[in-house]
Amino acid sequence: MTLARSLLLFAVAALLEIGGAWMVWQGLREHRGWLWVGIGAVALGLYGAVAAAQPDANFGRVLAAYGGVFIVGSLAWGMIVDGFRPDRYDLVGAAVCLVGVVVIMWPR
Repeated sequence: MTLARSLLLFAVAALLEIGGAWMVWQGLREHRGWLWVGIGAVALGLYGAVAAAQPDANFGRVLAAYGGVFIVGSLAWGMIVDGFRPDRYDLVGAAVCLVGVVVIMWPR
């Protein structure tokens, strides 16, 4: 159950952080307005709360592992939302990061 909970929390955190950052980007860089920026800021704050709900009590370990999830999630977000086409180097790099997540979060 702990592994499933941790994976779910990583997925929700990625959605909130990547989506929040994207909304801030859209508000500022694409001139969609301050409402987008505000909603993005709220999503980023919620990301922090979700990350804090991880069962592992070590902040550094959780955030280091989440970094790999963030990388993969960012590439997926770009593909789905912005039409980004990752090349083989993006995909290999993402796979390496996921291996790092497994190594870092491996039960001790």
